[in-house]
Amino acid sequence: MTGHSVLQLPVPPLEDWVRARTAHYDAGFVSADPCFGHAHITALGPFDPAPSTASLTTIGALAASTQPLRLRLADLAQFPNGIIHLVPDPDDQLRDLTARLVTAFPDWPPYGGEFGDDVQPHLTVDAASEGVSITSTRDLLSGVLPVDALLDRLQLAWWESGDCRVMHEWRLGG
Repeated sequence: MTGHSVLQLPVPPLEDWVRARTAHYDAGFVSADPCFGHAHITALGPFDPAPSTASLTTIGALAASTQPLRLRLADLAQFPNGIIHLVPDPDDQLRDLTARLVTAFPDWPPYGGEFGDDVQPHLTVDAASEGVSITSTRDLLSGVLPVDALLDRLQLAWWESGDCRVMHEWRLGG
């Protein structure tokens, strides 16, 4: 299997920017699905590529018990692996949602357990390289940030070149 699924929270105010940046790097990951959240904050991923009806019901109940989240994206940071990302403020509700998903689905640790227990909520915007840095990304985002967003949906999204799509979607708060 070359793709993977992710439980993600779309961030509509940054959708056009992230979609264009995705196309810049690999057009295969630009989805034709108009609901697909290219700009998103991962709640749990990778996730079960073929979740059972019981798992989908559990996710739906967790989404229904989670109120829509208001947050601001203004600050850029970089992980040691070079991923340049926006830091959501506040992030406590995001951390809580991830913790509840991990409790419900212990076989699917965040990022496969690669980063340990303290998974930092973030919205990926770029990757450091010879020509890309936090400074160059900040310049590209000038006039766009800060962004105030209301996250009101949880998506089970499939990420695969040529086949990115929403598999299921739930409204937060029911």
